[in-house]
Amino acid sequence: MIRFTNDYSEGCHPSILEAMAATNTEGNPGYSTDPHSAHAHDLIRQAIGRPDADVHLLVGGTQTNATAIAAFLRPYEAAIAAASGHICVHETGAIEATGHKCIACPAVDGKLTPDAIRTAVASHPDEHMVKPKLVYISQTTEIGTVYSLAEVEALRAVCDELGLWLYLDGARLASGLAAGGPSLTDLGRLCDAFYIGGTKNGALFGEALVILNPALKPDFRYNIKQRGGMLAKGWLLGIQFEQLFQEGRYVALADHANQMALKLKAGIAALGYPFFCDSITNQQFPIFPDAVVEALKPDFGFEFSSKPDADHTCIRLVTSWATPEANVDAFLKALAALTV
Repeated sequence: MIRFTNDYSEGCHPSILEAMAATNTEGNPGYSTDPHSAHAHDLIRQAIGRPDADVHLLVGGTQTNATAIAAFLRPYEAAIAAASGHICVHETGAIEATGHKCIACPAVDGKLTPDAIRTAVASHPDEHMVKPKLVYISQTTEIGTVYSLAEVEALRAVCDELGLWLYLDGARLASGLAAGGPSLTDLGRLCDAFYIGGTKNGALFGEALVILNPALKPDFRYNIKQRGGMLAKGWLLGIQFEQLFQEGRYVALADHANQMALKLKAGIAALGYPFFCDSITNQQFPIFPDAVVEALKPDFGFEFSSKPDADHTCIRLVTSWATPEANVDAFLKALAALTV
């Protein structure tokens, strides 16, 4: 079976396995106090141009979001997100489980807008409701679209206007960087905090949380420990981000994933099929007749996204750093054979 199910089905980039094997019996201190983690922190600070940034390495995205958002908010404060945002849809109420409400807002192409933020704040005017305090965005979005630099700057402006934190979920940040979205240095000056995703871009596992606003930095490791996120073998995270942030690897891996997805997109469009949205990254959402979807299922793995009507299905195709071009060609050949 050829799988386009997600971008974390493969293990990790060979450089990471090689580095892990080479350091396997080094004997490192635990809990990310090791030299590899310290080096990874420095490489990330250099990449974003913020030597003052606090960097924390955690295992997964939901854990990172829940730990960060709960730490950043007072008990009565809430997060604003697009209704399609990961914290609203795909994290099993993790944020609500910490005692903080997610205020879901209408999105435009999967993206949160300044007007939606203003509406959310205006609709929570007093102490009888939760107080909006944090704006959550995903780059790339859950439907593969990308916030432009101007859009993130507009969000920063409205956060400054309304006294809100700006927090970016970067599970697929590398894909956004490769697609021409705001650079790491841009995010370093615009966000109060964001995380750099490794799990979906060539790491075995791991995310790097970057905290930039001094008000959010104190005692954060206490929050990590309390929520079960302090990995005893923390050097395993450090080694992975050391490798991802050398030789331009982090963006190069995502660029390959994007290029494979764009080849899929072009081939599918050439056969006359529409898409749910205009994604320029490694997630594509074509709409096929149900009969075509059923015919593809035995040989190709993918996720079902939605039913635009009774006779058609929108599926999600995801490419990764390791997707062979031959797999893309095989899918397009099979699709062409099914197309009348």
